[in-house]
Amino acid sequence: MSEPRHAPATARNREAIFAVLQRVLPSNGLLLEIASGTGEHAAFMAPQLAITWQPTDGDPAALSDIDAHAKANGANNIRTALHLDVVNFPWPVAHADALFCCNMIHIAPWEAAEGLFAGAAAILPEGAPLILYGPFRRHGEHTAPSNVQFEEWLKAKDARFGVRDLDGEVPALAARNGFQREEIVPMPANNLTVVFRRIASA
Repeated sequence: MSEPRHAPATARNREAIFAVLQRVLPSNGLLLEIASGTGEHAAFMAPQLAITWQPTDGDPAALSDIDAHAKANGANNIRTALHLDVVNFPWPVAHADALFCCNMIHIAPWEAAEGLFAGAAAILPEGAPLILYGPFRRHGEHTAPSNVQFEEWLKAKDARFGVRDLDGEVPALAARNGFQREEIVPMPANNLTVVFRRIASA
């Protein structure tokens, strides 16, 4: 059996992300992770939390990697990974108490961000956190030259991809779905963790 895939960036950013999750997540319940990738964030963070962690990914081929990392870390509060494509409704999870999505909305068409917030609005209760991690523009501008180069690389792959604006399109989308931005936390490598809260029915 082959070794599960590794994403080197997870080892560099997991402590910083975990510090935020530790503060803003509910003490129990279900955390739905969207776009879990290799599953290494779940494998590292879940054993340190009381919450149940539900990993998912839009790529069915990723699910075995996610489950393998969870098993290797001996995490008993990580559920079996599910296939979840944010633009296909209804989602396979009908209720969650928090949602975490790392490095997705810039590496996908804008419809994925729309699906993410619409899906979250359907399953999260009032007061629940929705946590995003990744590179963002602020007031329409990149936060670092490296992000300019990164976006050029993204758009060369697919013109629909791109670093999203945290003071424009993203909060507007959040508000339309009943979420309000609560906190922005600087992260390694010019990334940000952004906390939204479910405040009302969309």
